[in-house]
Amino acid sequence: MTASAIREPHARPAEFARLTQLFERLKRSAFDGIGISRLAYSDKESEALDIIEAEALQIGLTTERDAAANLVATLPGTNENLPFIACGSHLDSVPQGGNYDGAAGVVAALMVLARMKQENIRPRRTVKLFALRGEESARFGKPYLGSSCLFGALKPSDLRIAAQNDSRLLGDCMRTVGVEVDRIARGEALLEPSSIAAWIELHIEQGPVLIARNLPVGIVTGIRGNIRHRAVECVGEAGHSGAVPRWLRHDAVFGMCDLIANLDSHWRTLLERGHDLVLTSGIVSTDSEVNAIARIPEIVRFAFEIRSQSRATLEAAYNLFLSECAAVSKERGVAFRFDERVEAAGAAMDKGWVERLTTAAAALGLPSETIPSGAGHDAAVFANAGVPSAMIFVRNQNGSHNPREAMEISDLIAGVDVMHAAIREAAMQ
Repeated sequence: MTASAIREPHARPAEFARLTQLFERLKRSAFDGIGISRLAYSDKESEALDIIEAEALQIGLTTERDAAANLVATLPGTNENLPFIACGSHLDSVPQGGNYDGAAGVVAALMVLARMKQENIRPRRTVKLFALRGEESARFGKPYLGSSCLFGALKPSDLRIAAQNDSRLLGDCMRTVGVEVDRIARGEALLEPSSIAAWIELHIEQGPVLIARNLPVGIVTGIRGNIRHRAVECVGEAGHSGAVPRWLRHDAVFGMCDLIANLDSHWRTLLERGHDLVLTSGIVSTDSEVNAIARIPEIVRFAFEIRSQSRATLEAAYNLFLSECAAVSKERGVAFRFDERVEAAGAAMDKGWVERLTTAAAALGLPSETIPSGAGHDAAVFANAGVPSAMIFVRNQNGSHNPREAMEISDLIAGVDVMHAAIREAAMQ
């Protein structure tokens, strides 16, 4: 039986049309001519929250903006003293990103609550949708901003981070969209973890596993954490390309290349020994005002990022990075300068909820697979705050963080089916 045949019994024509129209509205609000540009704490992000809020009100949910300017839509339970179930995702994007990264999870949560309203279900537990701000690190170099605010996890220094696109400070951008920045700066928790029974997040898969397996959904077991430097500088000495011999050169580009090549060798060794690790340098540049084909570059700037599910592996890889910087400095006669180290913790998903979601998928006749998440998600913040957390991945072609994301609405409905069944069961307990 094909995946399409398996999905067909779960097809809902009215919901399919509603989802298609909602994604089209979201696309129109942030399309930049190439992809979706809905940066954190921007007018475009606020407009997306307005679109979701209007739909939530039409469904009959109550809505509010919390002190972090996240959107919260509520389906009240009959026992307000019970911890509530939270679901949702983020609405910001990377520049020229896709239309489903984050937004699919917000829309899926909205559909879960809409179904419960249509079924006239009065759950014992309140169920809340969170459309979170600022999950992506593209603008400020730090992820999970909206969810971190919920648990008092941002530092005053974080609020002074300058945006990469316009150099505005994070705190100022937050204040512009209605965040109560003074409360965030004090580290005040906006939610007590004990008040939340679970956090359930649906997201498109940003890798190729579900496509390769021909599966509509996957159940996430854990999320990789990361250590980053937004900007590392390798500093050497300028010179004439034809006049300075190798033994007298202090070439910044060759220094950086040696560093990356050495780190790649360590990466391969760690993988061979069974460690989970990915390493990336996604930004590299020389000074465009002075660089020339006949000039030895004196400075090159690059980004550095490592990710792993293991905290020990992250620290080991970071220490290798520092030791290789020292070794290359000595060999090439260059120096390395670093901006602030930025971290995002990994997280394990709640085993009970992983089992609940897997069971729900099987009961619906949907094949699924348990897989780790290489990308970070707000679910990591909830899990590390002590909230039982779980994630559903939905099949998506062409990766993510690009305009070519290609999630099928029928696959999203399959994910909503699983999410709805699991949340409805838990909300009645």
